[in-house]
Amino acid sequence: MTTNDHLLQSETPDRKTQLILRTRDFWGALVLLGLSAFFLWRTSFIPLWGENRAGVKGGDWYNSAALVPWGIFSAMFVLSLVLLRVAIREGGAKRAMSSVGIGWDRVEALRFTTLAVILFFYIAGLVPRVDFILCSGLLITALIYGYHSGHVARMVLAAAVVGFAGIYAMALHLPRAAWAQHDDDWLVFALWIVLTTWVLWSERGNRLARVIPVISVLAPTILVCAMAFGFRQNVPNRGGLIFKQIEYQYYVTLKPFWSGK
Repeated sequence: MTTNDHLLQSETPDRKTQLILRTRDFWGALVLLGLSAFFLWRTSFIPLWGENRAGVKGGDWYNSAALVPWGIFSAMFVLSLVLLRVAIREGGAKRAMSSVGIGWDRVEALRFTTLAVILFFYIAGLVPRVDFILCSGLLITALIYGYHSGHVARMVLAAAVVGFAGIYAMALHLPRAAWAQHDDDWLVFALWIVLTTWVLWSERGNRLARVIPVISVLAPTILVCAMAFGFRQNVPNRGGLIFKQIEYQYYVTLKPFWSGK
């Protein structure tokens, strides 16, 4: 029996649950902190205040393509610091260090391994090649279903679905010249529908299950439309299966209608 097990046995059931949750928060905060720091570093290469080339000013800060990424990843960085502070204060860091240094928590290791798989294939495989609404909808569905209750089988299923989609996209459309193809869009769309159907069927009667499809559709759609039409930012894979249709209807139908043409 490890020192970590002895620590848990000496606590009340409520305290045990709290320590487990705070430990997960600790590791999750470290992952989010690292990711947000990395993307803030990459965003720093995008001019925010405009460039001056050959005496020509590039543009104002509010038109910069770095504005939205700075906002998103700065907020993510601050939230991860808050989560890390709470986890340390509530004893999550102590239990996490005990698990790493003395024992081996298989469930926690599996949790963060599957999370790493999901985030890797989403960022490196899906975002550049697949419609942003489709891949983000699949991501949100997989994360909520896979991790909100802590079941190992759900984590593995979530990682397998996103990983399969990412491997397919990277294997068949690795070079930039092949990113405009839509077969990976259709695959992600099909996987999203199948996973959503499974969530609704297996979690019938659960209010959260009925909310997941709404969140997974509205959140990426609102975000990408705000970036493209509100802040005039570049969006990932502008020629994606769904966003291409949204952009076409916006410029061909909605914008002329609003301008009275």
